[in-house]
Amino acid sequence: MRRASMLLVGLVLRVGLALLADAAAAQYPDRPIVMIVPFPPGGVADTVARPVAEALGRELRQTLIVENKLGAGGALGIAAAARAPADGYTLLMSLSSISILPEADLILARKQAYTIKQFVPIARFTADPTVLVVRADSPWKTLADFVADAKKKASGYNYGSSGNYGTMHVPMEMLKASAGFPMVHIPYTGAGPAVLALIGGQVDAVASGPASVLQHIQAGKLRALAHWGDKPLSALPDLPSLKQAGYPVQFAQWSALFAPAGTPEAVVQRLRAAAKRAAADAQVLATINRAGSPVEYLDAPEFQLYWDADARRMTEAVQQIGKVE
Repeated sequence: MRRASMLLVGLVLRVGLALLADAAAAQYPDRPIVMIVPFPPGGVADTVARPVAEALGRELRQTLIVENKLGAGGALGIAAAARAPADGYTLLMSLSSISILPEADLILARKQAYTIKQFVPIARFTADPTVLVVRADSPWKTLADFVADAKKKASGYNYGSSGNYGTMHVPMEMLKASAGFPMVHIPYTGAGPAVLALIGGQVDAVASGPASVLQHIQAGKLRALAHWGDKPLSALPDLPSLKQAGYPVQFAQWSALFAPAGTPEAVVQRLRAAAKRAAADAQVLATINRAGSPVEYLDAPEFQLYWDADARRMTEAVQQIGKVE
């Protein structure tokens, strides 16, 4: 009898909690939402996050606060989002590095900062092939010039990235392995600082999403040599791909919106609907296109399939790179 009473109390509590959760979801959002960007201003994630946050705010009729939480190649901000309450009030705008960093933790024999199972996808906004850029005053006019010169220098030139195993590190290591040249990796806290280091002469090259470098290419400060895609880039239509040059490597630096796993389905659906409208928002399209990173929207189901396949490719790439301190 006592056991039956306890079971009944437990059932009532579960039903009560479910009703409370449904009620909270129905009122969502009734306070400001934080969108974590795990990289500093100036990079692809931040460039996408800010106009998207404004559009989502208009759609949800609530304030969205963009919070740059950087460090460890994006791991600190992503982990903070993974630990956040699953209530829809903390979102994450991440790059494809979200799939890379957990495998890197395993390679380095350290506790994973997070796992991708701690997130539910909302939508993908962009998917840009990485672009290889050097200073405009460098001696390299073409990819062939760059590779030939790099092979001659035993100590290696250097390149900047957003951090170990990040979306600027992995593609360059893929190119190095395919083309067979040495190059020293210099990690920074994000794409913005790495690009500034290139312009300032601290590094010789970077592999970056177009949004981080296009304005500098147009201003005559940087020169693009090639890209990691499989079709022409809209912002740089004459730029050759690595595949065209005989190097079978491909890498996309995509940006996407996530919520912590366990977020109520009603909230997820509300966010998906708002994200779809945001991706078609005129201000979002204009801002992101101007940065050289056109919208490549995928809703959650399609993006989940894309993410799963990309995560498998990134896992293999990290395993090939091996341990990097």
